[in-house]
Amino acid sequence: MLLSRVAERVYWQARYLERVENTARLLNVFSGLLLDLPSGTKLGWHTLVQITGTEALFDSSHKQASERSVVRFLLSEKNGYSILDLLALTRENARTTREIMPTEAFEQINNLYFFARENVNQGVSRGSRYEFLETVIASCQQISGLMAGTMSRDAAYSFVRLGRSLERADMTTRIVDVGSGNLLPSLSGKATESEAIEPYENILWMNILRSQSAYQMYRQHVRYRINAEDVVKFLLQSEEFPRATAHNLTTLTKVLDRLPNNNKVARQVNKTKRMVRQGNIEEMLSQGLLQFIDELQIEIAAIHHMIAATWFLPNK
Repeated sequence: MLLSRVAERVYWQARYLERVENTARLLNVFSGLLLDLPSGTKLGWHTLVQITGTEALFDSSHKQASERSVVRFLLSEKNGYSILDLLALTRENARTTREIMPTEAFEQINNLYFFARENVNQGVSRGSRYEFLETVIASCQQISGLMAGTMSRDAAYSFVRLGRSLERADMTTRIVDVGSGNLLPSLSGKATESEAIEPYENILWMNILRSQSAYQMYRQHVRYRINAEDVVKFLLQSEEFPRATAHNLTTLTKVLDRLPNNNKVARQVNKTKRMVRQGNIEEMLSQGLLQFIDELQIEIAAIHHMIAATWFLPNK
């Protein structure tokens, strides 16, 4: 039987590691977007802060959302949300659950933490940022693959999958929400600059796909020109793509079948799945996608609170 405190640490270790990878992906793709757009184009770096849900914290300590200030905030600042802080939390949770984790997994998490701490300044510099972030992403994938290939399919691994899948589902909605809303103002009803942005719509949506390593899989399933409706449908409703919201909610359902006392959590997951599946993307794009995404994020957060109340806080 898995202790409540151990289950919670395993769950958060998986969430933090997934969050590190997602943050690195976002920084990498957003930096690459500078190369795709015309010279002199200014990007809203504040968008990255919004995606990670740290807008209030950033605004309280930074006067301007410049490239350098946002990159430092998400890479190395002591704020609880930077890649360095997230890796420290991942390492601590892995350290305190070493008895149930593969030794090699903890060693790789430890190595990644020290690599990032020693080389984080490379990520701040635009010239060496890509190489640094690619190493972080590859290391996160290697750790996740190692755990998938070596952990017994017991309760501990179920909580790893819960954390990873819930984090992926949440991040995908954030990318669609803030990324599409700010990079393409017409989606949120803002006409300002929409005419100037229109010629680059294909590039913007392409980079949203790339932030999830979804571009190639999207092209296999959708033969038409990249467009808002098909991209949003793919990222939210695809059951086949591993980073799509629907796929990860289905994964949660499968994992919950292996855990006791799962009724309340399962009902919340099924409620959220129905919301995603029944969403009319074409209609919402014309009438207001952002409200739907905000409501969806509330439902995803409710899944986490239900998991915590069921398995992590049994006496509360």
